[in-house]
Amino acid sequence: MKQEHEELVLKACGAKSLQTGAKIQTLWSGYGEILRVHLEGCDRPSVVVKHVMFPQNQKHPGGWNTDISHQRKVRSYQVEGHWYQNYTTNEQCRIPACLAVQSFGDEQLIVLEDLDVVGFPVRKTYVNDAEIKACLSWIASFHALFLNVAPEGLWPIGTYWHLETRPEELEAMSDQKLKAAAAEIDSILNNCRFKTILHGDAKLANFCFSKDGLQVAAVDFQYVGGGCGMKDVIYFLGSCMEEKECEKRVPGLLDHYFSELRKSLDEKANFPELEKEWRSMFAFAWTDFHRFLLGWMPGHHKINKYSKRLTQEVLNKLKQSQSN
Repeated sequence: MKQEHEELVLKACGAKSLQTGAKIQTLWSGYGEILRVHLEGCDRPSVVVKHVMFPQNQKHPGGWNTDISHQRKVRSYQVEGHWYQNYTTNEQCRIPACLAVQSFGDEQLIVLEDLDVVGFPVRKTYVNDAEIKACLSWIASFHALFLNVAPEGLWPIGTYWHLETRPEELEAMSDQKLKAAAAEIDSILNNCRFKTILHGDAKLANFCFSKDGLQVAAVDFQYVGGGCGMKDVIYFLGSCMEEKECEKRVPGLLDHYFSELRKSLDEKANFPELEKEWRSMFAFAWTDFHRFLLGWMPGHHKINKYSKRLTQEVLNKLKQSQSN
């Protein structure tokens, strides 16, 4: 770490000295890295530092090295910094405490509480029913907390795949029927009566688990913004279940999400209307993500029979509404 970066961490934590530990991961397309930094002389044994460096030569895994892609990522890190500095959650939707955010020219540092130290040391690539429900409970609590809250300083529309930010992927699509319906699907989702703030990238990899797997915290808020809560729900479910599991388990898991959402909302919310609207948006949200995948990476393993069935349902509904 550069000296000015070390000074920021020491000052933010009130530490006397630090030692750079292991790299936790490289950021998408080579835009920096996440490090664990060990501290001495303060009450925190360690912190996690997200060090963003905007590269001269971008290395996108899908080959989308364009100016649109670069500007979206730059904005995403600005949004994440704003999120951590200006928004707070509660114990039901735990996130790491933010200790500092600072830009250094083309670099940005976000200094965060180390979730491993405070009871969330486990990362999972496979989850059982209770662990899926723990994540859905987090998502429901998050959506309840921010229901009807304007996403000031965040993405007006959350998630990284929404249509406005993905013109190149839309253009690349070979499915002409879905391509033609994409704007209408996007509009239906964006014009929901009930809106919340979305995590925007609520995949399994962004949840940190307690040792017993029953409590979770979430990280990675680059695409946090406004919208229909179903977008987070479908993205999470798709990240941890294959198509046959989706067919079998989605109805019960949706029931769990809505049960948790109801528990977390106050009396003022019109829950029956909200549930009715958001349940009707489930297939639209799933189809919207399917549209992105078809343009971005047509061979992706998530392009499966379950996604295709939901997409066909949506296209049929749209056709029906046009003929009425």
